[in-house]
Amino acid sequence: MPVDAISLEVFKNLFASVAEEMGVTLQRASFSPNIRERLDFSCAVFDAQARMVAQAAHIPVHLGSMPASVASAIDKFEEFAPGDVIVLNDPYHGGTHLPDITMISPIFAGGDLVYFVASRAHHADVGGMSPGSLPLSTELYQEGIIIPPLKLRLSGWMNEGAMTLIIANSRNPEERTGDIEAQLAAHRVGENRMLDMMVKYSVETTIEHANALLDYSRKMTESIIEKIPDGSYTYQDALEGDGQAEFDIPINVRLTVNHKQMIVDFEGSAPQVLGNVNAVSAIVRSATWYCVRLLAEDDLPVNDGCFQPVMVLTPDDSVLNPRFPAAVAVGNTETGQRVVDTVMGALAQALPDKIPAASQGTMNNFTVGGFIGDSQFVYYETIAGGHGASVKGDGLSGRQSHMTNTLNTPVEALEYTLPMRVLRYSLRENSGGDGKHKGGDGIIREYEFLVPATITLNSERRIRAPYGLNGGESGKNGINTITRDSQPEIVSGKYTTYIEDGTRIRIETPGGGGWGEKG
Repeated sequence: MPVDAISLEVFKNLFASVAEEMGVTLQRASFSPNIRERLDFSCAVFDAQARMVAQAAHIPVHLGSMPASVASAIDKFEEFAPGDVIVLNDPYHGGTHLPDITMISPIFAGGDLVYFVASRAHHADVGGMSPGSLPLSTELYQEGIIIPPLKLRLSGWMNEGAMTLIIANSRNPEERTGDIEAQLAAHRVGENRMLDMMVKYSVETTIEHANALLDYSRKMTESIIEKIPDGSYTYQDALEGDGQAEFDIPINVRLTVNHKQMIVDFEGSAPQVLGNVNAVSAIVRSATWYCVRLLAEDDLPVNDGCFQPVMVLTPDDSVLNPRFPAAVAVGNTETGQRVVDTVMGALAQALPDKIPAASQGTMNNFTVGGFIGDSQFVYYETIAGGHGASVKGDGLSGRQSHMTNTLNTPVEALEYTLPMRVLRYSLRENSGGDGKHKGGDGIIREYEFLVPATITLNSERRIRAPYGLNGGESGKNGINTITRDSQPEIVSGKYTTYIEDGTRIRIETPGGGGWGEKG
């Protein structure tokens, strides 16, 4: 089959459909609300050189960083066999943070390794010093079990020792077993669909079209960059603390555009910190590539070709490229969001009528765990907020933004599964920044606990508000409130404590920034 515009569109959708069907299988087979309800997972297809060929419309921070996991697996193992499944979560070997467990399966045709399929799912608990495995840690060892690249399946046979070890390090072993088996089921579907495709169209035709898709996306990205005026653009934003203390942690960027190429240099950003907001470089690359992808006006297939025209530089031993075993629990969620805000702030100088104001700039991570009788429960969710306004209109309210697009956990599913009540779940009216176009409103979510538990909050934009642009006002800061014995107390953005039954937690998420001066 010759490569032309029609066949390229066909194969773009064929490859993406493999990842989409993997995702549907993973969701339906999973046990935890985090995967089944919130859809906190991602699936993708890679070629034999670890280049991403296609992805499903899943989590941006997962997908942009997943190529590092596949590359790490290739570096670790010289040989693969049909039926192998590699598992890893080590942030310093291609992972993001420990709850994100990545699996990678090789696909063979005629005895040759041709493709990989990969999945990444956020598991509600993988051990560590607090339930939910997003503790206010000071080193990676405190965050849970560290899984370097290893074979969970060897030629189709389960590595029972590895499986037992992973499960034994979770506070909810039955749920972990179910979610891991769900990922394995998704991989069987992905392998079968890729084999079906190669049988139907031939191996050579699929490879030819995969390469053509990469080249097409590269050229499309180059055309996007070419429309940005040549020059250098800088911006600085900051995190609000590392879970050990509240202080500014600057993130600096210099974005240099030269014709069809872009260099994004984070030199001058803060050194790595003691606490849990350090982000490995794969996350920074992912967040940066995402920002460039946002500039596309047409449907751009997201694959390795999109990444090639954009060089991302992160200084060693910095908060954006830490040295092992620095803590990284929420570098994925919070620092990734701040990298987006920083890069978008620089792009706003080059394209003032194209870039929106800052969205909420946090994922409002909330983890809780405790006992019901002799059984442990663990729960994790992120909470939506306001989108930044733009030249086109007001920002969206109560929506996830930028590096995450997970769903909310429905109140009914949460209360059915866990010993807690949701007392309030509503928009936080007038929390978006004012302006010609108003920022989107955040959310109010309030819980009451029916048993004693340990809770951990990892959130940002509690001190530094989401910025407005072109005269628009900032959105409102988020607020975390804990009420014990009818006594409310506002607590910091990063907070952990043991609570008695009857305690209430109220999370008010930030609004988005406004755009333009109000007339």
